[in-house]
Amino acid sequence: MKFSEMPYKRPDPDAVKAKLQELTERLKNAKSFEEAKAVFLEKEEEEKVVDTMGTLAYVRHSIDTRDEFYDGEIEFWDEIGPEFEEYEQEWLEAMLSSPFRKDFEAEYGDLLFVNAEMDRKTFSPEIIEDMQKENELTTEYAKLIASAQIPFEGGVYTLSQLTPFKTDANDGRRLAAWKADGKWYKENQERLDAIYDELVHLRDSMGKKLGYGGYTQLGYYRMERNCYTKEDVEKFRAAVQKYLVPLADKIYKKQAERLGKSYPLSFADAALDFRSGNPRPVGTPDDILAQGKKFYDELSLETSEFFRTMLDEELMDVLSTEGKEGGGYQTELPLYQRPFIFSNFNGTQGDVEVITHEAGHAFEYWMNRTRIPIEYSCPSAEACEVHSMSMEFFGWRNADGFFGPDARKFLYSHLSGALTFIPYGTMVDHFQHVVYEKPDMTPAERHAEWKRLLGIYMPWMKLDGEIPFYSEGEGWQRQSHIYEVPFYYIDYCLAQTVALEIWAMIQKDEANAWKHYMAYTVQGGSRTFVDLLKNAGLTTPFDEACLKEVCETANAWLESFDMTGIE
Repeated sequence: MKFSEMPYKRPDPDAVKAKLQELTERLKNAKSFEEAKAVFLEKEEEEKVVDTMGTLAYVRHSIDTRDEFYDGEIEFWDEIGPEFEEYEQEWLEAMLSSPFRKDFEAEYGDLLFVNAEMDRKTFSPEIIEDMQKENELTTEYAKLIASAQIPFEGGVYTLSQLTPFKTDANDGRRLAAWKADGKWYKENQERLDAIYDELVHLRDSMGKKLGYGGYTQLGYYRMERNCYTKEDVEKFRAAVQKYLVPLADKIYKKQAERLGKSYPLSFADAALDFRSGNPRPVGTPDDILAQGKKFYDELSLETSEFFRTMLDEELMDVLSTEGKEGGGYQTELPLYQRPFIFSNFNGTQGDVEVITHEAGHAFEYWMNRTRIPIEYSCPSAEACEVHSMSMEFFGWRNADGFFGPDARKFLYSHLSGALTFIPYGTMVDHFQHVVYEKPDMTPAERHAEWKRLLGIYMPWMKLDGEIPFYSEGEGWQRQSHIYEVPFYYIDYCLAQTVALEIWAMIQKDEANAWKHYMAYTVQGGSRTFVDLLKNAGLTTPFDEACLKEVCETANAWLESFDMTGIE
């Protein structure tokens, strides 16, 4: 069935709640494990239907935020989701206290209960209205970003559509695009500040209502941090400052030399890797998808079947169109056991990275789509990002097909970009920790904190006021995760470190690297992040030696890379 043919029907909230209550009571009254297991499996099937309807509404709203029908459906889901959570919590309590818990653990592993214990700590009926308001605010933010109509060179563009101009090789045009982008944010800054201020105080209040003294601990529970702590993240941030910031600084100094620019770089100049222009994919969006098919056909039998299904069943929406939500993501349709990829192609190398990154997520789900319980079909967020970021590096084998004459540019910029991203992503995490530790900061104080952190994590950036929105410490407002999914962003940094470990393996023996990747992937979400890595013979990023070795290997590769003919 093609995505467009999948029927959507708003579930009856009262019927869903009644069914959850019924299943919970039957689980409590089960006389044997066989009986309890049958109820558990029935709950899984009910969950597939509800989750799939919610996902269909979300995706179709993302594709066109102006669609009045799905706009109304998102309002419904924003309101009803927290109400369903109360009934889900009652189910979890019944599972946790079941006399057959040991039998469930023997059949499905104990992670089901580890996560249930953590999930239980994220909810109380007392915060239902707060959760509904949180949903309302994050939806408002997404719609505001999607609504951008930016005049530029006689045309009008969304933020995504403006992106290619922000990496244009012409200095004047590139700077003008950055200024146009920043001007839109400045014009909407009052509302962006207000939305975030309300979100911070709302989340702080939820944390206090649940007994945590603030939001941070609640945020960690919500992100399923089931195998590492805030202190582990702080150690990782320290290692990033020790090993990666100096390497990234070195990369940007060489970039300044290539561009003939002074150091530190302006935001507009930092966006240009090469004087002759950044690598651009060759051909149309259809050509890029065709190259994606070639790549996955050649990579493995499993990836070939997966990507052909994605194409045949139209499980990707990749064009940047008016009214479309910004960014990109992968999600799941459990009723049909299918993943879905959403993105905004805009003619940059990011288009190819979508075909590898988001498809890396989708492939993981594809390989684990029949797992029981459903939650084991995908691991926690940082573990998921390993699949996607590592798949980007396997995509190097098809660099010529994706980029043609820009293939060598792509290889250099992709690796250097992976390295320089980690300090930025770590800064996003550091910023959020400060914000939620000091929820009463004013918007001006938050901007000042971001600007302070720029000096620590991104010393190569020139904060001279040329593009006020960015140089005055307000650029964090374009990072949707800060608004929508607090504390998510460090997941990318942890995963990128592991992906660089796999990249190093690829340089020595791609077949061996693929074995490690598949050993990691086929576990789905049945283990914690640290255990997934251990079982696949990979090193945890919380080991300082991991980051140190990755930096040394990558630096040696960059130093030896032949830049002949690349300007």
